[in-house]
Amino acid sequence: MTIWLNGEPRELPAGVKLVDAVAAAGAPPDRHGIAVAVDGEVVPRADWDELALADGQHVEVVHAVQGG
Repeated sequence: MTIWLNGEPRELPAGVKLVDAVAAAGAPPDRHGIAVAVDGEVVPRADWDELALADGQHVEVVHAVQGG
């Protein structure tokens, strides 16, 4: 299936969980400083392991960086 990951199409297996898409985006495994939205809605970190994605969904993974 195809999802849109940070604005780019990405092929992932059917039934993939949000946590897998976060990893595919290159986020660090500890997940510190990461925020994720699916179709414009922020998803709490506690839900990442359970939320299954569907074909065509838009996932934005944002990593906060320190500094100014």
